Amino acid sequence: MRPDDGPGPGGPGPLAAVPDAIYRLDAEGRFTYVNAAAEQFLEHPAEELVGRRAGEVFPYMVESLAQEKYLEVLADGRPREFEYYYEPQGRWYEVRVFADPPGVSVFFRDVDQRHRTEAAREAELRRLSSVLEALPSATVLVDEDFRILTGNRRWAATLAVPSRSVGVPGTDYRAAVTLGVSPTDSSAIEAGLRRLLDPAADGAVQPFEHEFPRSTPTTNAWYRLQAARVDGAARAVVTHTDITERVRGEQALAWRARHDDLTGLPNRATLLDAMSEALAAVPEEGGVALLMIDLDGFKTINDSLGHGIGDALLRQVGDRLTETLRPGDSVGRLGGDQFVVLARRCDDSEAAALAFRLQEIFVRPFVATGISVPLSASIGVAVARPGMRDGHELLSDADAAMFAAKSMGRDRVHLFSPGLREAARWRLEVATRLRDEAIDQLVVHYQPIVRLDTGAVEGVEALVRWQHPERGLLPPDSFLSVAEETGQVIPITRWLLVETTRRAVEWAAQGLPLRMSVNISARHFSAETLVRDVRTALHESGLPAEQLVLELTETSVAEDPTRAEDQLSVLRRLGVRVAIDDFGTGWSSLAQLFALPVGTLKIDRSLLTAAEQVTGGDGGAVLAAIVGLTRTLGIRSVAEGVETVDHLRMVRAAGCDLAQGWLLGHPMPADEVPRYVRAVQEAGGDLCALAVAGTPVTSLR
Repeated sequence: MRPDDGPGPGGPGPLAAVPDAIYRLDAEGRFTYVNAAAEQFLEHPAEELVGRRAGEVFPYMVESLAQEKYLEVLADGRPREFEYYYEPQGRWYEVRVFADPPGVSVFFRDVDQRHRTEAAREAELRRLSSVLEALPSATVLVDEDFRILTGNRRWAATLAVPSRSVGVPGTDYRAAVTLGVSPTDSSAIEAGLRRLLDPAADGAVQPFEHEFPRSTPTTNAWYRLQAARVDGAARAVVTHTDITERVRGEQALAWRARHDDLTGLPNRATLLDAMSEALAAVPEEGGVALLMIDLDGFKTINDSLGHGIGDALLRQVGDRLTETLRPGDSVGRLGGDQFVVLARRCDDSEAAALAFRLQEIFVRPFVATGISVPLSASIGVAVARPGMRDGHELLSDADAAMFAAKSMGRDRVHLFSPGLREAARWRLEVATRLRDEAIDQLVVHYQPIVRLDTGAVEGVEALVRWQHPERGLLPPDSFLSVAEETGQVIPITRWLLVETTRRAVEWAAQGLPLRMSVNISARHFSAETLVRDVRTALHESGLPAEQLVLELTETSVAEDPTRAEDQLSVLRRLGVRVAIDDFGTGWSSLAQLFALPVGTLKIDRSLLTAAEQVTGGDGGAVLAAIVGLTRTLGIRSVAEGVETVDHLRMVRAAGCDLAQGWLLGHPMPADEVPRYVRAVQEAGGDLCALAVAGTPVTSLR
């Protein structure tokens, strides 16, 4: 580019009105042209400059950057552009030098204000950079166009992605921070920063925060972005704090709040939510069924094999249930040994079929630490009624059905019916009242136990009743099973021991030394207070230990034979007698009696009936075999449920030692026992003979 010649050194040629300072130098460095702006810049009129060497007029330019560039252009003819600080004026100029044979043309433009502004910004940037470098979090400074001005080392190491030239100074911040971020989070981040960086916004604009996950080929992390506007500028400092551990901890807590720690299955709260959702969708998706699965006798496994093996078995049960489910169904653990299956699009028949299929997972034994353990389960099935929306109701119905399955003998499937709901309400009432007030409403009836060789009344069995304020006198079957579940059977038995031993002492003082038989629950073995409670009752009443008989069922002993044997051995050494009640209804055998300090075996009425059927009416041989074995072991036998004269003849012929039943005496209140016993004595003392003769037992009371 060659400036047009003017009429004179500073004349009014085409370049005279150009605002930039322009002058020409020849090959010797002499001025050949100076425009008006250059005259002001050089502070000399053109007439004084044209024809003179620049180095003579301005000696400080000798060997300066300006001279260096001038010589370079003369040498190669290529233009040069640079910024030059003109010391006489203390200002910065932008200089461009062009070849203009035989010399050069020089253009000057005042950029002092811009240069100083940029210098100030760079100084501020360096200052901010040093501050950012001290921050522990990945931090950048961003301008209004989202360009990154600077970032600390933490930013470069974690979020800048330098291998892709993303996130380094000068690039778009959004490209770096949103890499691996969901579109929703990306939009939220951009909108928040756009509001913060709006040039029209004042300095009072509120900081912006946002938490988001970020996934890259090498990392999966969570960050908290915090952005604040820099005072007086449309720029923002943006920090990125790694909150991965905190979020994972919160997620773990949230997961644990919704799942069972042991099995990883959904817990009660999650299941209830799922039930409510399923019930709300019933019109579209069809019926909803709930199956409650309760493992049978699992406490015995925990107590005998240890909780470690028990936990391993529970995990295996959860796995097998999960593998057996239909698509769309779900399984969870309520706690303990209870599991629940939520079945969608399921009617009564389909729910029952699913329950029986779930039972099949227990056909194969479960193995833990090399030990093969057989398991069974009782399953309650409830199908949602029309209009049901509360998951608690469905859970309550399934629980009632499961309880019925347990009551039927375990390893059963039972479908819910409305009658079970009433039974469940009754169990709740029983559990509440037994805890709060029912012990004061309990009464004891006594049934005579008769010697078969003499017919004399040897003792009585104490049978607890509940004098319910609304329902009247209730038999033990209506409330003791609930007392077993809730643990209230222990205080009831404790009260019963005190009451019956006191009553036996009163009768003995009246000349009626009757042996007292009291039923004991398996719960008492688990609580390990049985020995202490018996000792306390005997001590407070003064009853001789040999006058007390503790009756235990086969099942109660079998649940924890080791613990039962230890406590019964202590009691036997005290002189207390031990009887196995309801023999023939449990799954134990006579061989188990060898290991226990048993003095009496009470043969259940069902065994008498079975013996009659097996032998075609002559059950004496079967009973005689049982009685003979008990005598070999030094154990006395008691025939229960003797209700007819034929029963009485059969058990006498079999050689039983004692008998009880309605033929010989009904359970009666305590104040009727002395009259009954004396009436027997006055009638000859042989109750068996009176019964055979047809004397009604009620007439003796």
